[in-house]
Amino acid sequence: MNQEIGRGMYAIAQNVRIAFRQLYKTTGFSLTVVLTLALGIGATTAIFSLVEGILLRPLPFKDADRLVLLGDHLGGGPNTPVTAREIATYSSATHAFSSLGAYATASYEISGAATPEQVPAARLAASVFPTLAAQPILGRVFTQQEEDAHQPLAVLSYALWLNRYHRDPNILGTSIVLDRRPYTIVGVMPRSFEFPLQTGHLDQAQLWVPLSLTPDELSDQSLGFWGYHMVARIKDGVTIPQAAQDADRVARQIMRNFPASLSAIHITGDVKVLREFLVADVRPLLRTLFFAVSIVLLIACANVAGLLLVRAIRRRREYAVRLALGARSAIIIRESILEGVLLSLAGGLLGLAFAATVIRTALHLLPESMPRVDSISLDAGVIIFALVIALATGVICSLAPAFAALRTNLTESLKEGVRTGSGASSHSWLRSVLVVSEIAIALMLLTVAGAFLRSFQKMRAVDPGFRPDHVLVASYTLPLNHYPSESSVGLFRHSVIDHLAAKPGVAAAAITDALPASGDLRGAAFTIEGIPISRWKLQFASLTTVYGDYFRTMGIPLLEGRYFTINDKSGTPPVVIVNQTMARHCWPDQQAIGKRIHVGNPKRTYPWATVVGIVADTKIGSRDEPSADQWYAPMPQPAILNGPDDTGALADAATGYIALRSAVPPEQTRQMLRSTIAEIDPLLALQQVQPMNDVISNVEAPRRFNTTLISAFAAGALLLSITGIYAVIAFSVSLRTQEIAIRMALGAHRTSIARLVLLSGARMALIGCCLGVLASLAMSRLISSLLFDVSATDPFVYATSTMTMMLMAVVASALPALRAASVDPMGALRSI
Repeated sequence: MNQEIGRGMYAIAQNVRIAFRQLYKTTGFSLTVVLTLALGIGATTAIFSLVEGILLRPLPFKDADRLVLLGDHLGGGPNTPVTAREIATYSSATHAFSSLGAYATASYEISGAATPEQVPAARLAASVFPTLAAQPILGRVFTQQEEDAHQPLAVLSYALWLNRYHRDPNILGTSIVLDRRPYTIVGVMPRSFEFPLQTGHLDQAQLWVPLSLTPDELSDQSLGFWGYHMVARIKDGVTIPQAAQDADRVARQIMRNFPASLSAIHITGDVKVLREFLVADVRPLLRTLFFAVSIVLLIACANVAGLLLVRAIRRRREYAVRLALGARSAIIIRESILEGVLLSLAGGLLGLAFAATVIRTALHLLPESMPRVDSISLDAGVIIFALVIALATGVICSLAPAFAALRTNLTESLKEGVRTGSGASSHSWLRSVLVVSEIAIALMLLTVAGAFLRSFQKMRAVDPGFRPDHVLVASYTLPLNHYPSESSVGLFRHSVIDHLAAKPGVAAAAITDALPASGDLRGAAFTIEGIPISRWKLQFASLTTVYGDYFRTMGIPLLEGRYFTINDKSGTPPVVIVNQTMARHCWPDQQAIGKRIHVGNPKRTYPWATVVGIVADTKIGSRDEPSADQWYAPMPQPAILNGPDDTGALADAATGYIALRSAVPPEQTRQMLRSTIAEIDPLLALQQVQPMNDVISNVEAPRRFNTTLISAFAAGALLLSITGIYAVIAFSVSLRTQEIAIRMALGAHRTSIARLVLLSGARMALIGCCLGVLASLAMSRLISSLLFDVSATDPFVYATSTMTMMLMAVVASALPALRAASVDPMGALRSI
């Protein structure tokens, strides 16, 4: 037994040495195959690392599949947040969960010894950490008793501990100043801990403090604020549908206890698997990207198979001699497969290096909306995937050429050899099939890229409704300890606008709670005067509060009525401005100016606000989104939003964006804005100081990323296809050298010879394009949901892609055609 194993290992070693020797003799061929495979395998591995890190890898929590988000369906539409008062009811009345806890996203100004900065954070119920089964690497987390006592405690993220405190091992028990209030640091979480899990990778929480709901948050006036989230762990043996039924039962109980002011609102329970909620939006994109890169890999494999076929045909005489001397076909096939595997493994290893470089670069280019970016890496699973793909590619690409070479007539091969091409030409159909397949697959990807490019072009041509040029914006959050009242916040806003207006070159300045085209949507339910309660239905419009010369700063045109003025302040009749879409939707065939609306349902006691102006529609998010109802309210009239007795909205008023329009490019006004704010509050940290064009660019980044990546794949596929066409045509010309010489000796012109070769390439391209168009039509549904204002079967895209492929095929055939036309007839005939 051991002797047989030894002989087998020796035979394999011999075969490997022979394969290396054969590959070394044809270094150029080997490098071409390795580089082709490296491109295909490297690109596929890079995209698979995205799929594996974002979609396939479990969340970094124990039994993560049992973690869900618990909340409400509000008004029939999906929603996950809950109100503050619902938290206690869901916690005590549900039976499907072993533990659950509430949380709210937040942002804190960190000041003290180092430079002040604003960092994303979260307020967590003490039960969230046990629900997630998360333990700190240093210290501890806060307890329920500490949360109930409103103790100022903080748990740091690993990143904050590393970057701001340089991994100080004595950090526990020291103070961190958050919003100018000291908090005691009690723990540090592991590097892998991330919560809340955001759909964007730049807003990860850097620290956590107790939720500690305030009396204002639990008051009746805050009942209409759905701004808190809940995470829960389902009990063993309980299914997701059962948990949803349990949540729905409690939601009905909560709804029965709503006060009269909320009686018109209908909620149902909402349970979503945490991981599915996180990746739902990016799943179609990643599937499309993986499909596209698989096409590139298929074309690379077809190219390699064609090269190996050509190599096998050139070695037909060698194979014939060996077979005549008694060699078994199985041995030759095994050697061919071994050579293919060696080439593919070399291509796979080089592809892994290529993929690692691509991943490092892509991490900086991924759109902010891409979740779980920190999970993307070349881990063991990705490496195994790359090696399996390499092995499979080597075996598959080697089989067809080996069998094709061995099926040739042995007598003809020994008698005529390769030079006459009589035997080799019998396999021209196989080479043509490979090339036609490449063209068809490449055209399919080319049409996808064309549709994405046209879609992106259409989106960029959409008017966002305002002028972002020469506008600089910055976000801020005022610490409530230093700005404890609406009057102090109002004084800050007034000082900012006055200081900026006095600066040279500033044309207009404003403050707002939301920027246009940023995706920062704050929906508010509203009631139109004159609509009876029986006919009222829940509807939302994006509500933006503004201060200063907002509409001129943003360049939003006034269509009717007037802008806000300094006279629209507290104590004066409330006023609002609506956009054109809301005016048409709420008052069809009527004049909107002079009409009155208020926040909330008809039973809420909010004051009526009069519409004094109509402005053009502005995009709330990306330009490919439809225009939505939008209205604006002046910040100096807080009663519009808060009602007569509501004091719970101060935290919202303390957060906003500063915007200024200048005569110079916004990049030149950054320092001026920072210094101006420092004159007013030296400790206040501005965040996201950037031109308004960058805000738009960030929102459009996902579509730009999709388009760029798909276009890169299409370019690679086109390049590989051209290479395949060239290789097949050039090889065919070399096989037909004697035939071409005879044609020329009989009077054929060189132009007719060149035309013959060009027609051969054009014929393959035409067949491939026809098949590619049919394949593109078949898979058009896959990309239709990712396009904007462009059909997945757009005739212009199909015509342009087909013409491009045909043109490239002719170009790839041109050089072999010129070579064929320049054949020396006498020299070729002498060599017969």
